[in-house]
This record gives sequence, C-alpha cells and structure tokens, in this order.
Amino acid sequence: MTKRLPEGFIYGGATAAYQAEGAVHTDGKGPVAWDRFLEENYWYTAEPASDFYHMYPLDLELCEKFGINGIRVSIAWSRIFPAGYGRVNPKGVAFYHRLFAECFKHHVEPFVTLHHFDTPEALHSAGDFLNRKTIDYFVDYAKFCFEEFREVNYWTTFNEIGPIGDGQYLCGKFPPGIRYDLAKVFQSHHNMMVAHARAVLAYKQGGYDGEIGVVHALPAKYPYDPKNPKDVRAAQLEDIIHNRFILDATYLGQYSDFTMDGVRHILSVNGGSLDLRDEDFETLRAAKDLNDFLGINYYMSDWMRAYEGETEITHNAKGEKGGSVYRIKGVGERVFDVDVPRNDWDWMIWPRGLYDQIMRVAHDYPNYKKIYITENGLGAKDVFINNTVYDDARIDYIRQHLNAVSDAIHDGADVRGYFLWSLMDVFSWSNGYEKRYGLFYVDFETQKRYPKKSAYWYRNLSRSGIII
Repeated sequence: MTKRLPEGFIYGGATAAYQAEGAVHTDGKGPVAWDRFLEENYWYTAEPASDFYHMYPLDLELCEKFGINGIRVSIAWSRIFPAGYGRVNPKGVAFYHRLFAECFKHHVEPFVTLHHFDTPEALHSAGDFLNRKTIDYFVDYAKFCFEEFREVNYWTTFNEIGPIGDGQYLCGKFPPGIRYDLAKVFQSHHNMMVAHARAVLAYKQGGYDGEIGVVHALPAKYPYDPKNPKDVRAAQLEDIIHNRFILDATYLGQYSDFTMDGVRHILSVNGGSLDLRDEDFETLRAAKDLNDFLGINYYMSDWMRAYEGETEITHNAKGEKGGSVYRIKGVGERVFDVDVPRNDWDWMIWPRGLYDQIMRVAHDYPNYKKIYITENGLGAKDVFINNTVYDDARIDYIRQHLNAVSDAIHDGADVRGYFLWSLMDVFSWSNGYEKRYGLFYVDFETQKRYPKKSAYWYRNLSRSGIII
C-alpha cells in the first residue's frame, strides 16, 4: 500500500559540527578532547572532514535543489568559547550567523544543536559532565547562544546523551576511553539531563519565540527468547542503560521505581554509586513539561540474552562484519544469531524498532508533545562509479524506516519530520571515513560533491510526500 507523509513534514538532512566542518584550529576555535584522542587511537583526524566550514553555501544550495527543507547543524562550543567559558571568539559567532543566514536564503530551516559530542578540551579534561561545574558552563554557553542567535527557531540542547555515556565510560571508544564503569555511565546521563533541564528553563524564562528540545538515541532492545524470563530481564536492563533512564529524566522529572530497581541491580553487580541530589530532581521536574519536541535518533535494534560472566565489549571500528562483542556482567549480551540483516559494523537493521520506540514514547511519556526523527540512515562502504553511487540499499533502508514512521503517525503518534543521517558524507567518529551515510558523495581530497542515487529518490519523496 502506498503511504503518504503529512503536509508540512520536514524532509531534512543531518550534520554535526565536528564531523562536517573541519577547520578544527581555524579562526580561533579552541581544542576539543577528540583532537588528541583521534591522533592517539585512530587512523584519521577530523581535518578537513567535509570542510562544511567553507563549503556550507554549496551544501545549502544542494539542499534547495534536492528538496531538503530542514538541516540539523550543531554549534561547536569551542568556536564560541575556546576554553568553554570566559572569552568569546567573535569569528566563531560571525560564522554561525553567516551559516544561519545561508540556510534561510535557501529556504532550509536550521535545527541547531548546542552539544554534539564536542565538549571543549579544557572542560573535558576536568571531568566533562561528571564535573558539575561543566553543567554551569554549559548553561552559560546556552544562554549566550539563545540571546546571540535569535534567528534560530529550533534548538536542541544535547545530541545523544546515552551514547556519550556509553562511548566515554562503557566501551571506551570516545575520549577519555574509560571502559566498563557503569556508575560513570549513569552519572553522566544524569548530570547531562540536569544541564538539559536548566537550559530549557533558561530558554523559557528568556521568553524566546522558538522551540527547544533534546535528541535521544533510542535503539530498541528485544529478548532473544521472549519466553525466557532471564532474556526478558536482560532486554529490560539494557533498555534502562540506554533508553529508560534518560527518558524518565526528560519526561517524568524523576526515575521510576522500575528504572531505579534496575539501576541498583546493575551497580550492585558492577560496582559504584550515584550522586543524585534533591535539587537535581527539582530542576528535572520543573522542566519535564517544557520540552517542545523530542528528537529520536534510530539506527538499529539489539537482541539480548542473559549473561553473568565478566564484561567484555569489542567495538567494530573498521566495518569487519562479525567483529562486535557486547556482554555486560549481570545485564546481558547482544546476540547476532537472529534472522535480521546487519551492516558491516554489526548494526542490526530492524525498521520495526523505530515504530516501537516512537509508540513507546507516545504511550509511556504522553507529555512528549511532538517528535522529529533527527537521525536515521545506512552506513555503508559506498562504491563511486561514473560520478555517483548507486546506493539502492540505502534507498530501501530509508523507505522501510519511513514506512515505520508513517505507521506510527497512523496509530496516533505526532511525528513532524525526518532528518537523514547524513546530508553529505562526513567523518564518523570511531569509524573513520570509510563509513559513508550521505545523500551526496564527498571526495575528501577535492571536496567535490556528487549526488547519489538516493539524493534523487529523496527529492522525489519531498516533492510528493509519497513513499515509493
């Protein structure tokens, strides 16, 4: 059956400052922890990435040409405050004014994220958001941006609080590279949610005309054997780590008894304790009904089996299928022996999981107001032939996930837009440049852009609203 997306739907493309801009030391930009971490641990750096810092006029021209009417961008905190606080860098401020003006020139609505994995190095090395002073500095930075960039209509505080804690303190693929510290994972989640809530309150108290929300990655978690209570519990505990804990903070202003029971179990097995203060919950409760939207990032689902052995996580960075291992003591292990396709990085492709997560938010957190799918896309080793990429697998991936979105809308969820990750090819944090997601192929040597087959398919979609 042909499905149609609603009138006014946003057909977007997504980027992030550190993954796209390049120019990591240009015009007064301060360092971030990734600068050194990439040099010491990986085989690439973020320079020049997609050179969006200089190429943004072309990229926005391509947006207009291909029917893309929304773009996710992030502000690099250290372009505004090189040390994270104190002195303002006027060249950084001027750049983002130029970027937003170019967006509007090409009829592309910017959805602007304040923090997309790139805390300034001076704050990151002092503990990042485990250090409560960073919360204060983030709120000051947010207030500056709200006041300075009044042309922005849609603000996001954080991108993917869950994967930040996971990457920094569980699997260690993000700086500072700490592994298997579940207490730090939860504390990071909590402190960042407090920072989010304080920024939302500041925005509302400032009386600004736009909207503000947060972007959460919500991978779906299923029991390997739904009839086995231990597998069911493994899926629930994994869901608490990655989804429920931060969703509760966002929309309940507290952690449910079910959530905290799971957290206590995880910490009893793996060690550590949390610093959860009364004033934190006062802030969370004050902000819980003020989020104007939720951004959902969704790429994959996981099937969980009970596991009591020692924790072991192996990150598949180079796209060698079958290289992933994920087992957490007392929680569970991810199982790949299911009849579900997966990409070379072992991400299980399951569009139904997007539907399930949208409806889970709608049912469990009815004060969500509205949803944007702020990231979704297929990472692949694209083959460049005859000045394009014939990425039928990507088209099929997008189609299936948009069908899931359409089904969720039909079943009562309020979903207003979809942002494909990514607009153009970018560098991919712990996976380098081989993992491509873009509608536009980037030759990273020449910085030339080439529309892929998916770009033409997406243009037809945006013009008709019909998922074909």
